[in-house]
Amino acid sequence: MFESDSIVFCSFSIDNAIIVTNAHRWPLMIDPQGQANKWVKKLEKPNSLQVIKLTDPNYARTLENSIQFGTPVLLENVGEELDPLLEPLLMRQTFRQGASEYIKLGENLIEYSEDFRFYMTTRLRNPHYLPEVSVKVTLLNFMITPVGLEDQLLGIVVAKEKPALETQKNELIVESAMNKKQLKEIEDKILAVLSSSQGNILEDETGIQVLSNSKRLSEEISTKQEVASKTEDEIDHTRNGYKPVAEHSAVLFFAITDLANLDPMYQYSLSWFVNLYVQSIAGSQKSEVLTERIASLNDHFTESIYRNVCRSLFEKDKLLFSFLLTVGILKSRGKVDEEEWRFLLTGGVALDNPHPNPAPDWLSDKSWAEIVRCSDLKSFHHFMDDFKGLLPQWKAVYDDANPQLVKIPEPWQSKLNRLQRLIVVRCLRPDKVIPAVQDFIVDNMGLSYIQPPTFDLPGTFLDSNCCSPLIFVLSPGADPMAGLLKFAEDRGMDGDRCQTISLGQGQGPIAALMIDKAIEEGSWVVLQNCHLATSWLGQLQRICEEVIVPEKTHQDFRLWLTSYPSPHFPVLILQNGVKMTNEPPKGLRANLLRSYLNDPISDYGFFHSCNKPKKWKKLLFGLCFFHALIQERLQFGALGWNIPYEFNESDLRISVKQLQVFLNDYKEVPFDAISYLTGECNYGGRVTDDQDRRLLLSLLSRFYCPGIVCADDYHLSPSGIYYAPTDGKYENYVDYIRSLPLTPQPEVFGLHDNADITKDQKETQQLFDGILLTLPKQTSGGGKSSQEIIHDLATDVLAKLPPNFKVETVQTRFPVRYEESMNTVLIQELIRFNRLLLVVRSSLQNIQKAIKGLVVMSAELEDVFHSMLVGKVPSLWAAKSYPSLKPLGGYVTDLVSRLSFFQCWIKNGPPKVFWISGFYFTQSFLTGALQNFARKYKIPIDQVNFQFDVLDEGVGEQQPDDGVLVRGLFMEGARWDRDKRVIGESQPKMLYDPVPVIWLQPEERDKIKLRETYACPVYKTSARRGVLSTTGHSTNYVLSMNLPSDKPENHWIDRGVALLCQLDD
Repeated sequence: MFESDSIVFCSFSIDNAIIVTNAHRWPLMIDPQGQANKWVKKLEKPNSLQVIKLTDPNYARTLENSIQFGTPVLLENVGEELDPLLEPLLMRQTFRQGASEYIKLGENLIEYSEDFRFYMTTRLRNPHYLPEVSVKVTLLNFMITPVGLEDQLLGIVVAKEKPALETQKNELIVESAMNKKQLKEIEDKILAVLSSSQGNILEDETGIQVLSNSKRLSEEISTKQEVASKTEDEIDHTRNGYKPVAEHSAVLFFAITDLANLDPMYQYSLSWFVNLYVQSIAGSQKSEVLTERIASLNDHFTESIYRNVCRSLFEKDKLLFSFLLTVGILKSRGKVDEEEWRFLLTGGVALDNPHPNPAPDWLSDKSWAEIVRCSDLKSFHHFMDDFKGLLPQWKAVYDDANPQLVKIPEPWQSKLNRLQRLIVVRCLRPDKVIPAVQDFIVDNMGLSYIQPPTFDLPGTFLDSNCCSPLIFVLSPGADPMAGLLKFAEDRGMDGDRCQTISLGQGQGPIAALMIDKAIEEGSWVVLQNCHLATSWLGQLQRICEEVIVPEKTHQDFRLWLTSYPSPHFPVLILQNGVKMTNEPPKGLRANLLRSYLNDPISDYGFFHSCNKPKKWKKLLFGLCFFHALIQERLQFGALGWNIPYEFNESDLRISVKQLQVFLNDYKEVPFDAISYLTGECNYGGRVTDDQDRRLLLSLLSRFYCPGIVCADDYHLSPSGIYYAPTDGKYENYVDYIRSLPLTPQPEVFGLHDNADITKDQKETQQLFDGILLTLPKQTSGGGKSSQEIIHDLATDVLAKLPPNFKVETVQTRFPVRYEESMNTVLIQELIRFNRLLLVVRSSLQNIQKAIKGLVVMSAELEDVFHSMLVGKVPSLWAAKSYPSLKPLGGYVTDLVSRLSFFQCWIKNGPPKVFWISGFYFTQSFLTGALQNFARKYKIPIDQVNFQFDVLDEGVGEQQPDDGVLVRGLFMEGARWDRDKRVIGESQPKMLYDPVPVIWLQPEERDKIKLRETYACPVYKTSARRGVLSTTGHSTNYVLSMNLPSDKPENHWIDRGVALLCQLDD
């Protein structure tokens, strides 16, 4: 029965089907691809199956009738919570009353039929059902398996290529199932005769007759089965010729289903995938030679999947998808080692590195640690030793502009394959991983897989039909409405034939009426901002499923939806719809061009309506350049902006109009007024971080200044490539913008050339983190299971952790004293670290117990397990920890160092030089230093501030009379010039510079000497972004240090120069 009814035939599906039909509790099937749904509908079709949803207005009435009359019910699309009304049904709380059995459903008493059957399915891929739900149902995973999908795809390709063969195969499956059924009936009949026979069986004529008939029938069936089996073997032999196509296509399907972990909008249904598969079979090049035909099918289908999926991906995920496809295909051919693949993504997991760095002057400790760890891989044995022996040759590779292309020292050049070369690039120059990955994809798949198709609305429209919604997945700065309305006009759907509504409170019912009307008339409906109407999205799903159906819908009808990514967006609509993204073009040139080609600047009347045309055009160009600049700085991460702001076209539009008004109304250019309105109000209104506001005004001062108006060749970048063009026509400005470089250098943003390395490293990390989200959680490598790896890792960490601090004992030695606030700071720090140690220690002990099965593996412990497996700090620890972006190994080493610092303080008294990075709450330490000074000299603490003096290296470190000496800071974006004793430009490829010891010298505010300084912000981590905590302090920003500079302060503000308490490795 299961073989003939099941949509996908594999042992996993059959096991599930047996459980469904025999389990005591009603089944709840996890069914993201709709396989269980199809099977149940086919299985129960003869029994008048009733299909309901929790959103149906009369679902309870349908359920009551079915219970009473004994018809089966399928409840579709259930969520993570079930309706309490179903409780008695799930618990089977029936009772007898007279001769009949009854059940109470809600307020109604219903007669319960023995023939009633109940099925539930959910479309959720990974639902989390609470124990109280799980114990009431039989929870089954009907997610399609690779074997089942391969069999289904093999059946489709053979049915298209050899239709007679597939028909015969299906007939044989049905015949074989019927024969087995008949044999079972014969066996039952024989057993019935033998059990009911009285006396000697040989004297029972009826019994003998039944037995002889059964024997004859059984022999006939056995003969048929032998013939059928022989024929089936012959058919399977021919079918298996197409197996490489099915295996290849199944790999593609599982590569795209995992994308949903990256973004909730990346949902693709099996039926959509199969339709593309069928189109590829029809559209690919035919050949009589089987190997050529298979190659043609695989190439055509892979390209079709890439094009169709790329259309719905954001730019940042397109290369990731190509890489996943490539590695997935190579894995299926056995060309990728799983351990090497995991190492490429994580850099390996280890707590410390026992081998000293052989070249600390050019090789970072992080890179050296990864080189040491990769030497444990089978293909990289002795790599570390060879590296140490050939340092000059490896330095030449490191220094090369394109290290991913140059030959590496032998024997590794000839020994390593392309994926293993990627590991070398990751270890040595992580900023060059992206171009190396692109080369890897081109080598294995072809150039087209790193050149995603451009946005094509007409082409996308052709792939849709009246029942499949078209979904624009929005991103900041993108507004598809103008393009969509233009397309509607081209298709003759303008005016009343294309109605738009922006969803929000109370707009749902109006939208539903618009859809009802449009379905009949064949017009278009555009529902904008669906993410703002989460409560109505369930109703929208019901409309898409039940109202927009082929028999009722006009062929010209289309439903267009726009939405930002939202986890609440119905999966069914995403799977059945045609998704597309249309992000604004990236790059300074594209951004400038968009400003000039859009309203109001593109309007001839507006462009020429200022009474000071020369000043107007110069300042307008400066404003557009500023607008592009602040948006493009986002790509540099925290160096660009502490917080990524969504500056958009409306900010530019209002600023442009205000600029024109002020120029028309004033005789001289009111720079203060337009700078305030643009910098503080229009753009500054979005800025919430003080340092970002300072940067915004600094950047704006480059464009809103007398120089841009007066000088004909006012340079907007040090190289002079970018400048404000002289007075000319509108077309001249557009032509000049088109002539600008496609890829700008960091100098135009005010950043150092090293900023490109920071940006590239950030992109590499985003790529690897994204891929890790799509991979299965558990893995094994090096002969160890993941459980063994984590158990050993937990043991190592526990061995490194010292016992908790004995706070009471420390308090007796360092009591609370009026003249020594540092005692209080110490006690508070120990309490905080004890709290963190407790969480870390208990979670590691519990994870070891959970691995052994001694305690339950809770969701919290599972997160700890998976985080440790990929070398990340578990969120359970992070919630109780000081801010840190370090990987697990670096974090544990750092934590042990901090604990050691405080242990030395307890043992030897306050240190001469404080390790500022070692404090959990750095601000309390700084307040303690100020408080000591204020109490010593009896000055109000709010009238005291620090002066900062960077000491020369090698100078004897004596404890000062006032203030504190601190160490452990790193400068990002610049360096400390030891010769001139000022901030200086960074050295090439040196992203961070360790700063010498700094003397924080308290002084009364009015006695602090004013010098040429840069107020350099100090942050706890390189993320820089923080939130205000309950103490009123930022969780990341510490303070600003006034450091001497021989350049204007704006130079370093634009550079994004800051001091960091710790690095990320």
